[in-house]
Amino acid sequence: MDEQVPATIGELGEFALIERLTARLPQGPRIALGPGDDAAVIAAPDGRVVATTDLLVEGRHFRRDWSGPYEVGCKAAAQNLADVAAMGARPTAVLLGLAAPPGTDLEWVLRVVDGLRDECARAGASVAGGDVVRAPQITLAVTALGDLGGGRPLTRAGARPGDVVAVCGRLGFASAGLEVLAAGGDGPAELVEAHRRPRPFYEAGPQARELGATALVDVSDGLVQDLGHIAAASGVRIDLDGAALPVPEVLGPDGLRHVLTGGEDHAFAGTFPPGTALPGAWTVVGGVSAAAGDGPAVTVDGRPCAAAGWDHFRS
Repeated sequence: MDEQVPATIGELGEFALIERLTARLPQGPRIALGPGDDAAVIAAPDGRVVATTDLLVEGRHFRRDWSGPYEVGCKAAAQNLADVAAMGARPTAVLLGLAAPPGTDLEWVLRVVDGLRDECARAGASVAGGDVVRAPQITLAVTALGDLGGGRPLTRAGARPGDVVAVCGRLGFASAGLEVLAAGGDGPAELVEAHRRPRPFYEAGPQARELGATALVDVSDGLVQDLGHIAAASGVRIDLDGAALPVPEVLGPDGLRHVLTGGEDHAFAGTFPPGTALPGAWTVVGGVSAAAGDGPAVTVDGRPCAAAGWDHFRS
């Protein structure tokens, strides 16, 4: 009788699953010791490690009827790697915690890890280890690490009056793509693809630091909301120039709303000293001024922006 090939992770078992996963994960030069021991060992030439973590919960952050497993893995990596880059660092390693019901399709899990691995490779990082556990709902917990290469970290607290505000990367595409999917999927394919698989320009973080950026943030929850974090941390006000904001026609009649409030494209928004020669990937969209008492932290053409961004406990 032919031996039955496991179809689910429950049929395969925990340790055989770990073996199958780690076999798909080549290790880069920054990984001194990869999967297989109690913990990984990752080189930290700078002597400091940039670290961040995010959760993706099925039904909240992804739907299997909207996104394939490879795309889910890419997205899980991208949203963490972008946070590392937003500190001006280069990503080095990612750790994955996977919780799933035992009946989860084995091939689905393998493809998630493939996506995670390939997106890490885009950023120059490796998947160095992780954990798997049984749970009633699929959840991915991803931790990303990075190296500053001897430079200063870019925080949200350095913006100064007189600075210019610039963005790098697409804005509003993922948000518009989400609305297309929610409406049945009849819309521009590039918007749907942007929601399923963001494509951050990871080099933007180290580049911004080298250009002398005073503050930087990953636009994950909406441009207005994330620039609001810079304004609050820096004690300044930020005014956006509506005419300078990149609003391509493909975003539709609500394009400006998507640009201002849509997250998950993982573009980068930063502040730079006046006169900074920014390369073509960056677009100046506003300026920084002194805080205006109890006024709004971020305005558009001098007026408050009523639209908000993403809030996990309110949205």
